[in-house]
Amino acid sequence: MRYWDTSAVVPLEIDERGSDLVRTWLREDSVIATWGLTRLEIASAIERRNREGVIGTVQRREIVARFDALADAWGEVTDLLAVRTRAALLLVRHPIRAADAAQLAAAMLVAEGNPGTIEFVCLDRELAVAAEREGFRVRTWPGD
Repeated sequence: MRYWDTSAVVPLEIDERGSDLVRTWLREDSVIATWGLTRLEIASAIERRNREGVIGTVQRREIVARFDALADAWGEVTDLLAVRTRAALLLVRHPIRAADAAQLAAAMLVAEGNPGTIEFVCLDRELAVAAEREGFRVRTWPGD
């Protein structure tokens, strides 16, 4: 099983740098676990690209539909209180943003206290470093 951060989920359906890489990882292991607010982060990424003109209205609808289908198959951590408590502690230890701390805290819940048992899939360098320091096996950019 792998825990997927939004930075790795977005390029699954929106063509960008890293898309080929994360699609290969998904073919290797199609089980995705992620934080309950990943869908919100994905919506933000889609709408930002639409406003910037990177994707058009028709393409936006197609991408939303593909993400909805993908999200229907993944597992989501929804325990807000447990994530918030762990995320606050992670912010003390690592120079990451609140949303990234929540992702890492959710992954810790999935790992049930043993982060070495799952891979943390992430294309955000700072978050990848924090995850590795917390004991996760991290899938990130080659060479990182």
